Amino acid sequence: MKIFLLSLFMVLALSNLYAQTNEKDGLDKVVKTAGKAIDTTKLGWKRSGNVVFLFNQSSFNNAWLGGGTSSIAGNLGINYDFNYSTKTTIWDNKIIAAYGLTKLKNQDITKTEDRIEFISLFGKKIGSGNWYYSGFLNFKTQMDTGLEPTTKTKISHFFSPAYLQVGPGLLWKKSDNLKVNIAPATSRMIFVHKHFTESGPSFGVEKGETSRFEFGAALNVYYKLNLMDNVSMENILNLYSNYLDNPQNVDVDYQMNLVMKVNKYISANIAFQAIYDDNANPVKSEVQIREVFGLGVNYTF
Repeated sequence: MKIFLLSLFMVLALSNLYAQTNEKDGLDKVVKTAGKAIDTTKLGWKRSGNVVFLFNQSSFNNAWLGGGTSSIAGNLGINYDFNYSTKTTIWDNKIIAAYGLTKLKNQDITKTEDRIEFISLFGKKIGSGNWYYSGFLNFKTQMDTGLEPTTKTKISHFFSPAYLQVGPGLLWKKSDNLKVNIAPATSRMIFVHKHFTESGPSFGVEKGETSRFEFGAALNVYYKLNLMDNVSMENILNLYSNYLDNPQNVDVDYQMNLVMKVNKYISANIAFQAIYDDNANPVKSEVQIREVFGLGVNYTF
């Protein structure tokens, strides 16, 4: 009888131990599966963007002694990202489009902003860190005709100029908000319509030509940060050096977009851009600066 009870006790103890082991293994599997599920949520397609309309208006009657000119202005902008990722690859895409007009009293309507830009960046992971083999494409142009402020002569229009950059390189990506791409073998094409080069070079394209080929090095930096609650700053820096012509003259294109949200639909926006390109104006190389500020309707999707 004692032997039977002892045997029964041992069987029950082993059964309990086995059950606890199975329960622990099952729990571990659940935790691992949940962890994988969490990681998986970061993969695949991720889309985000916003549309913003900025409006500015000022008016003065004839009795206003302080001086001033009545004006009205509007800017419409789109910033859209559609990114794809797996455990070993990334494909980041961004579309930026903006158009703005202003009307001063007793003057013609003029443009304040006009651009289209598409950026595509593909990366293949190197090891387990933040480095990737990369390939990038950047295309930018404008939508409407540009006029010289004084003479009102046409100096640009759609696809004139247009810039296309393509090249392999190395990408360091910490997150969607911080990445640096180094491309030491980048090809760049500049396109203009032939009527802009009839009397001389235009945007670096020689007289009588419609395109210009360049080969050099490109550095692209993207950094977005939250300065405080409801205030974000997006920074985009593009540098390019042409090995074939004055490589010491580095082309610079810096963009800053500051968004200060009032609520879900209302925000104050500041857009700043500085460009240096010694080929843009063959007579005098200057830094081109554009700044737009306004309170607008903002829709995020």
